[in-house]
Amino acid sequence: MDEGKPVTSVRVAELAMAGIFLALGALVMWDSRRLGASWGDDGPQAGYFPFYVGLLIVASSAATIFKALNLGERGRAAFVQWGQLRMVLTVMAPTVVYVAMIANPWFSLGIYTSSAIFMAFFMWYLGKYRWTKIVPISLGVVVFFFLMFEVWFKVPLPKGPLEAMIGFT
Repeated sequence: MDEGKPVTSVRVAELAMAGIFLALGALVMWDSRRLGASWGDDGPQAGYFPFYVGLLIVASSAATIFKALNLGERGRAAFVQWGQLRMVLTVMAPTVVYVAMIANPWFSLGIYTSSAIFMAFFMWYLGKYRWTKIVPISLGVVVFFFLMFEVWFKVPLPKGPLEAMIGFT
């Protein structure tokens, strides 16, 4: 693909994101009604404030859709080019994998092991560092944060099988 070729226009990007936020805002409003979005005898019901936050999101999305439809020639401008999108995905795709390694309900590696892998990958792939720097830095940072959160502050973070092997669950 041509690195300078546009992926999409400003108008399409604006309409897509406004549509997503409009749907999410409507979902918040709908679910808030289920919880009770009015004022009860003892004050606001559970869905009162979320309902109005959803309403603001829907109104903002509608205004964005109106604006995007009336951009004129500016709406045809390139929103992102393939080269730019590739750079964004170079960071976003590994980040999605990182979150999945932590939050996977069937098999989680935990935050510490996942973080070590995540840092090592970025140091190797983007930073082009040698393994003699990657291993001590990624492991050192993770050990420091493990000691800080788990031992000193007693803040439990998601752990995986490696932490369980050393007695932390």
